[in-house]
Amino acid sequence: MTDLEVHWRDKWIEEKRGPYEIWQENEGVPIKRGFHVDDLLTVPVEPWKRMGGKGSFIQLDGTGGGCDCYVCEIPPGGALKPQKHVFEETVLVIQGRGATTIWQDGGKKQTFEWQEGSLFAPPINTWYQHFNGQGKEPARYVSITTAPLSFNLYRNTDFVLNNPFKFSDRFAGEEGAFTGKGKAYADRVWETNFVPNVFSYALQSWKERGYASTNIMFELAGNTMKPHISEFPVGTYKKGHRHGPGAHVIILNGTGYSLLWPDEDKPRTKVDWKKYSMFVPPDFWFHQHFNVGKDPARYFAVTWGHMKVNFSVIGRADASIEEGGNQIEYPNESPEIMKIFKSELAKSSMKPKPLGEWRK
Repeated sequence: MTDLEVHWRDKWIEEKRGPYEIWQENEGVPIKRGFHVDDLLTVPVEPWKRMGGKGSFIQLDGTGGGCDCYVCEIPPGGALKPQKHVFEETVLVIQGRGATTIWQDGGKKQTFEWQEGSLFAPPINTWYQHFNGQGKEPARYVSITTAPLSFNLYRNTDFVLNNPFKFSDRFAGEEGAFTGKGKAYADRVWETNFVPNVFSYALQSWKERGYASTNIMFELAGNTMKPHISEFPVGTYKKGHRHGPGAHVIILNGTGYSLLWPDEDKPRTKVDWKKYSMFVPPDFWFHQHFNVGKDPARYFAVTWGHMKVNFSVIGRADASIEEGGNQIEYPNESPEIMKIFKSELAKSSMKPKPLGEWRK
């Protein structure tokens, strides 16, 4: 090929990939693609120069191009490099224990400790650094970010990663900002910057989403990405619902599966899950979660949404389609749903919870 042909070939490839994809590939770590991840603890990681540890990107099909996910590993007794960036980030620790220091340029540093199950969000464009508190084992966390949106919107790496602007309305160096204290709002919402343990966090009833369903919503660091935790009992399943793209669902406890489908005329995709499995329902696909294990099923999810700016892709997730919502009520679902559920439970000699108690 001539130099001119090579130039236009490379230009076409870059334009097809877009600014975020180009930056992502230049980071030099693996990019896992597909529909779901079986176990976040076993996702291969490679040395990540910018971060100072090991990591990989996870780019699943349902993200819609607005958010991404990565797994990062901190070496035993080590630390990652200080970072800051003009995109939001939600961190869930899935292995180990350690600490994170956060500060603004010229401001006082604050340090808080974390463990497996801790959830937090460094406020946008603040400096932060993660430390592994274990001398013999690596620590690992999974992070959901809005990096694709920022890189594709501004198209300038230096602006995204080296911007001096301080979002003081989100964090101005307030003492005790990462102690876990917060403020409660209606509809199961807790505003904070740090959640010590998602496994033991007390949930509240949300029966509209299914029998004995419980839930808590978090507003972290003023972000437009909104995490939540949900749990449902043995021998039951959640009602099917749909919403916009980008909802990263991570299983915290239990054994089961989820069904995902674009509409009633299309076949359903089945995703089996266990602790630390992850999947992202594609844009406006129905999805429904089923507990076929012997323990309550608890999951963590991060979606777009913010209560103070009326920003959400969820819509009315707990209201029937017949009422203008996006949920399929039990009496209106396909008979095939219960048929599959009974078949899956039978593999472990189990049966659904008596229908008269919950599937009304």
